[in-house]
Amino acid sequence: MGHRENLLSAARECLLRTGYARTTVRELVAASGANQASINYHFGSKEELLTQALHELNTEWGELLFAVLDDPATPAGTDTPATHEARWSRIIESIRANRELWFVNFEGISYLKHDEKVRAMNAGAQQTARTVLARAFGGLGPEAAPDEVRAVGAHYYSLLVGTALQWLTDPEHAPTAAEIVRADQRTAK
Repeated sequence: MGHRENLLSAARECLLRTGYARTTVRELVAASGANQASINYHFGSKEELLTQALHELNTEWGELLFAVLDDPATPAGTDTPATHEARWSRIIESIRANRELWFVNFEGISYLKHDEKVRAMNAGAQQTARTVLARAFGGLGPEAAPDEVRAVGAHYYSLLVGTALQWLTDPEHAPTAAEIVRADQRTAK
């Protein structure tokens, strides 16, 4: 593995361990075995290196989410409370199992205001997540009207982000899968 790959690997580790704001050049150099000049040579700056690593982690987060939504036991578009509850149970378990990854993604939100690259990366990931969620929970495939996919996907994306935030900050009082489904059905009436 070359310096570039070592730096990316180290940046991923540092992001998961200490977060974006607290990761220092010194930590990146120590974790990668590269020197400070390598950071500038390969990425231009520490921030660009961390943004690239954040992008990789964001992609990993999406893959984890899509994997729990695409379980063959509960096909997309299966619109029953039991299948929705099974999906939410898998989502909650994934949140619990990947807390550091979720924290990094939430921390990345604070950089949206000042970093167009992070904002664009986040917007693209949100669009993909909305589409996948609309398919999984609303049964909306490629033939569905784009505005309906966006609206349904945005609803479930809001539930997902709110659920994750609650599980990260106060797991003892965070909603269960059954509670999410029950409340979602109640508001759909």
